Amino acid sequence: MSALRGKKLILAVTGSIAAYKAAFLTRLFIKNGAEVKVLMTDSAKHFLSPLTLSTLSKNPVISTINSEESWSNHVELGLWADALIIAPATANTIAKLANGHCDNIISAVYLSARCPVFVAPAMDLDMWAHPATQKNCQQLLSYNNHLIDVEEGELASGLVGAGRMAEPENILQYLANYFKNTKPEFQPLKAKKVLITSGPTQEAIDPVRYITNHSSGKMGSAIAEQMAHLGAQVYFVSGPAPVQAQHPNIQLISVQSAEDMYQAAKSHFDTADIIVLAAAVADYTPKYKSTQKIKKKEGDLNIELKRTKDIAASMGKLKKEGQILVGFALETNDAFANAERKLKSKNLDFIVLNKLQDKGAGFGYDSNKVCFINRKNDRIDFELKSKKEVAKDIIHYIIKLIEA
Repeated sequence: MSALRGKKLILAVTGSIAAYKAAFLTRLFIKNGAEVKVLMTDSAKHFLSPLTLSTLSKNPVISTINSEESWSNHVELGLWADALIIAPATANTIAKLANGHCDNIISAVYLSARCPVFVAPAMDLDMWAHPATQKNCQQLLSYNNHLIDVEEGELASGLVGAGRMAEPENILQYLANYFKNTKPEFQPLKAKKVLITSGPTQEAIDPVRYITNHSSGKMGSAIAEQMAHLGAQVYFVSGPAPVQAQHPNIQLISVQSAEDMYQAAKSHFDTADIIVLAAAVADYTPKYKSTQKIKKKEGDLNIELKRTKDIAASMGKLKKEGQILVGFALETNDAFANAERKLKSKNLDFIVLNKLQDKGAGFGYDSNKVCFINRKNDRIDFELKSKKEVAKDIIHYIIKLIEA
């Protein structure tokens, strides 16, 4: 049975020469048992007739939020769908979605949708490679949308390279894989309680200044999302970070300092089955915090620092039989020696090591390159992957430990 059978899909078509592929895509969705509603921008109509898509989908094509005859309820559409697929997605549409610019039916439904959103870009080689487009794509990924990567080949301009919209068969397969792995019964972590620390901490110097680091919270958020998706009840203790996990099974506990994070983690540690310490916690904090803004004076300013509580070591001492404790190590030198030392001294079941010098790994990136080290000093190396895929690898390894 097709993974799309019975699914309610919205196909949003924008003004690209690749719009003709939407007819094939609609036909594939219907053939696989899905119910399809089609949205089109005005510019998309220059490339493909709404009548074609209406005939194939067996539903009227919607192009405007309102007209003289009717009003299309974008909120109801967003709630109706099991998935919103924007294919093709032009550079212009991607920019609008990334920045919340709402001026047509597609962007209105996108902003109202509670379902997963899949974006299949289509544009010329240089437009796709432009930093602005790549930044907008990264922004969409940070909202937990799915990007169906472009394919290489001959483009409308005559250039050859990356920029072609993924073929309809490949988009179909992408969606089928997604729904296969998100069946309600596939919840191996159901009834498990998970504690995750994430993001940076901020150690106040005075009311307006603080010491922090470059952590974005992306890795911790990805782990929390995947844990919740697999049925776990997640206590997500996060420092101030631009990315925060969002899922009904996630309880967000916002903290500021290392001490705040320690107290929050400690309060939920005892009932947790799985603990993942992904936060970049400050090792030091100002010994004296000024209650007033420190004014600039002649000469240098010295700030005396003191150690913060070592959350991983503290949790390691509290760890009970049956609990799984996972730590992270971001290293710049002697990576394996430092990670192995941390693994043993903090009583971790395994540690996730990444090295700052590895391209695409570390703070701020949407990707990471990691190595798992377990209590036997076995090493499992992974290639560079998206942080979402790294999160899946971490959880898969945790599940293996539970089953063992």
